[in-house]
Amino acid sequence: MSVMFSCRSLLLLLLSVCSLTAPSMALPFEQRGFWDFAMDGEAGDSTTVMMRDEEGSASEELPPDVFICPFGCHCQVNIVQCSDLSLIAVPKEIPRDTKLLDLQNNCITELKENDFKGLTNLYALSLVNNKISKVHPRVFTPLRHLKKLYFSHNLLTVVPKNLPPSLVELRIHDNRIKKVAEGTFSGLGSMNCIEMGGNPIQNSGFEPGAFKGLKLNYLRVSEAKLTGIPKDLPDSLHELHLDNNQIQAIELEDLRRYKHLYRLGLGFNQIRMIENGSLSYVSNLRELHLENNRLTRVPKGLPDMKYLQVAYLHSNNISQVDVNDFCPQGFGMKRNFYHGISLYGNPVNYWEVQPATFRCVADRLAIQFGNYKK
Repeated sequence: MSVMFSCRSLLLLLLSVCSLTAPSMALPFEQRGFWDFAMDGEAGDSTTVMMRDEEGSASEELPPDVFICPFGCHCQVNIVQCSDLSLIAVPKEIPRDTKLLDLQNNCITELKENDFKGLTNLYALSLVNNKISKVHPRVFTPLRHLKKLYFSHNLLTVVPKNLPPSLVELRIHDNRIKKVAEGTFSGLGSMNCIEMGGNPIQNSGFEPGAFKGLKLNYLRVSEAKLTGIPKDLPDSLHELHLDNNQIQAIELEDLRRYKHLYRLGLGFNQIRMIENGSLSYVSNLRELHLENNRLTRVPKGLPDMKYLQVAYLHSNNISQVDVNDFCPQGFGMKRNFYHGISLYGNPVNYWEVQPATFRCVADRLAIQFGNYKK
């Protein structure tokens, strides 16, 4: 990331990332940089901070007599960037009014008790791509206003203890976490988003009560070792992404708990069977990802999903599409027309599919068949 970004550019980056409620292709999460995070619908405080910086002189470096900037780092008003410096520890003398602290792409191995002492105004902290394996249980105590914590691409074996109660978003992708113990997220009633894919965690790794007290909207546990849909996740979820796992089936009760889902990502698994009635529990679903699985037919229940707009079924083993697989038989039962149905990469001949099959699709261009290659 260039250190010459103006605050106007930073603001545009912050506000241009996809919000959790916007449509997405539900691709596996990739942390591209310090500014790669959503605002979680909290445009009030954070946007006000950025607008205030934009209107002032935040794009200019402050004179050295205002405060001391850690050696090698780049400091602006409320922003300290210490990325790509081969640091082995958190720098000392970080300005106390810092709101955004970037420590990504270094060689930090441990977070010590006083590493963030005095940083009570810190809003976002990036520790992405270090070598952190040890975290002191009181290191986050001073961070009373921390909202965003990025811990992806480190060597953690457990979720750090005593995370700040103010935390809204936690990205802990691609570590070595195998277990999430009961009470791991206790006291984090403001948490809205957790990304913890890329960890070697199995279904048994989630202890009962691991997510107790959370009212999450967004959870991703992709690229892990799940063999089924976890049954004890927060029932408040609007988005659940379990792509790139080893899930083989969706059984009748698997989705019973998740009645508020808008988006469900199950692509790149090994799903052969979806038990009849399973999808009836997620009647509010807008987007369903089942691409790159082993399905032999279109799942039962799609016509009864009044709000479903996007169904990704490409790259399966579907050889037949029936006239009532997607649309209800009665007139006017579906509240929203489909805006996307993907069936390419399946052994089904499009000329054998009756046109009436897609009578509840908004536009013919929304249907994708494509070629099938053995």
